[in-house]
Amino acid sequence: MGSERVRQRAQKLDSKQPDGKASTSKAAESRARGRVKPSVFSQVLRLTLFISWFLLCCAATFATQILGCWLYFVNKNYYHAYMALTKQSFGILCVTGTQWFSPTTIRVSGDKSVEGQLKLTKDGRLETNFPERLLIIANHQLYPEWVYLWWVAYTSRMHGHIFIILKESLKYIPILGQGMMFYGFIFMARDWLKDEPRMAHRLKKLTERHDGPMSGSQSLDPMWLLIFPEGTNLSANTRKNVSAKWAERSGKPDFKHQLLPRSKGSRFTLSQLRGTIEWVYDCTLAYEGIPEGGYAQDYYTLRSTYLEGRPPRVNMYWRRFPVSSIPLGDPGAFDEWLMQVWREKEKLLDYFAEHNKFPGSEAAVTGGASANGSTIKAAKEDGYIETEVRLAHWIEVGQIFVVVASIALIANVIVKAFNFVTNVAFA
Repeated sequence: MGSERVRQRAQKLDSKQPDGKASTSKAAESRARGRVKPSVFSQVLRLTLFISWFLLCCAATFATQILGCWLYFVNKNYYHAYMALTKQSFGILCVTGTQWFSPTTIRVSGDKSVEGQLKLTKDGRLETNFPERLLIIANHQLYPEWVYLWWVAYTSRMHGHIFIILKESLKYIPILGQGMMFYGFIFMARDWLKDEPRMAHRLKKLTERHDGPMSGSQSLDPMWLLIFPEGTNLSANTRKNVSAKWAERSGKPDFKHQLLPRSKGSRFTLSQLRGTIEWVYDCTLAYEGIPEGGYAQDYYTLRSTYLEGRPPRVNMYWRRFPVSSIPLGDPGAFDEWLMQVWREKEKLLDYFAEHNKFPGSEAAVTGGASANGSTIKAAKEDGYIETEVRLAHWIEVGQIFVVVASIALIANVIVKAFNFVTNVAFA
C-alpha cells in the first residue's frame, strides 16, 4: 500500500473523532480491535501459512548458523560477521511476517534532537539515519514491540547488529533460544547476583574491537542494544503487583500510562558501554483507540495481531540524549535522570491520549534524494512520517535461504558426480 493510501485511511479514521481526541468506551474498543474479525476458515488458513513461513525461515536461519559456527575456532572476526548476516535474515523474517500476515501502519515523529534522521523515500518507506552504535530505551506495552523496533533497525540497515535483553526462560525455546544465543542476546534471571556478572561478560563483548568485514568505525562492531527499563509490559497485573508496589516501597508516584522504570540495570549497562557509544535513543510507543484506563495488551494480542490480521496502529516518538550528559557516576542522580525521562514520556502519552497522535516536528522529517517533493512537504507540515512495515525489495527474502540452498546445491552436484563416476567404473 502506498503512502498516499495510508494517509487517506488515517484521515478517514481521524475524521470520525471530534476535536481530534481519542475515542472512548465502545467506539474506542471498536477502533482498537481494527478490522472485522475474519472467519474461522480465514483464521485457520492464516495460521497455517504464518506458522509454515515462520518455521521454514527459523529452520533455514538456524541451519545457516550451525553451518557457520566452525568459523569461531578459525577466525572470530569472520564468525561475528557471519552471525550478523544470519541476524539480518531473522530481521527480514520479522519484517515479512508483519508485512504479509499483519500489515501494520506506523506513524513516526520526534523532537529536534533527531533532526534530519527520519527520512521518507519516494515509495513511502521510512529510512532512519541513526548512529551505528547506540542504546535504545523504550516503554513496554506489547510483546511484538521488539519486532517493531527491529524493523526500525532495518530502516537504518542495522538489522544485523541489534542486541536485546530478554528473560532467561526464552533461551530454552527449541531452535529460537539457541539461535538467540548465537546472536549474543543477553538473558536476565531477574536476580541481580546472577545477572550482574552475566551482563558484565556479555557487555564486555559488545565493546571489543574486531577487524572483520562487518566492523564499523574504529573497528568497533555496529551495535544497537535494546532495553525496556520497566522490566515487563504494561498490564492490569503488572500495574498492581509490580509498579504500584514499587512506587509504595520507593516513595515515588506511579504513572498512569507506564510502569515505573528500574535504574540499576540501565545504569550498569551504560557504565559498561561508556566510551563506546555517544547516544541514548528514547522511543515512546503508543497505540490508537485504547480507552482510558485500558491496556494495549488486552486489545492487541499475538493472536489478533498475527493470526487474525488485526494489528495495532503504532505510534513512535523519538528523542536522543548524549551519554556525556547522563550522570552515570551517581546512582541517585542517574535514578532521577531516568525518572525525568519517564515523566517526559508520560506527558507525551497524555498528549497522545488527548490528540490521538504525538506532537509533530517539521525539523525531524526530511526526504531522501529520490523522495517526492509534495509528499515530503505534506509530511513536514504534519511533522510525522506515516508508513508501513515492509521490505525495500522482495529479493531480500532470498538472503534467508542462500547459504542452505547453496550447500544443498553443492551436495547434490557431488552426489551426482559420485554416482556418475561409480556407474562408469563398474559399467
